Amino acid sequence: MGLARVYFSSGNHPTRWNEFRHYGPTNGRFDHHLFDENGEAHEQERSILYCALNGVTCVAEVFQQTRRIDRVRDAPWLVVFKLQRRLRLLDLTGTYPTRVGVSMGINTGSRVRARAWAQRLYEAFDDLQGLYYASSMDVNRPAIALNERGEKANALPAHPMFNRALADDVLLDTLKHAAEALGYGLQ
Repeated sequence: MGLARVYFSSGNHPTRWNEFRHYGPTNGRFDHHLFDENGEAHEQERSILYCALNGVTCVAEVFQQTRRIDRVRDAPWLVVFKLQRRLRLLDLTGTYPTRVGVSMGINTGSRVRARAWAQRLYEAFDDLQGLYYASSMDVNRPAIALNERGEKANALPAHPMFNRALADDVLLDTLKHAAEALGYGLQ
């Protein structure tokens, strides 16, 4: 089974398709990064890579603030890849959040609270390589936040199965359908 990811090849924090983000925390829901002594985000050992089982889920998550799929700004790309090995992910889609005193709101509520939980879970499970969660933007479809333990496990392949710029006309029909399904604009 392939995983999908939308990433930006330019802008404030450009990455490559297989590059984990070591800068943080940002506004990402499950960034487990720690602030520096001045309360600022910074480059650090902790890293994150967000992906999903479905490309539409990635589009929904990445463009949720503007609700507009911008095919050009910061040079977004869609990549599909298959993990080379199984990773240990904590499933946040079932009853686990309720059992530990949270709720399914961890997937939809305050990002500040979700990041605090991500930090606690990361520290509580020293072999945890990521989180498996329900996308709040695409009808609870599965999404994944891999951490640097997954990065160090070399689970990503040397080459992706698919990797195209969103500006590539090959993706135009797919993006039109995604925009229509999500109620997003497309530019």
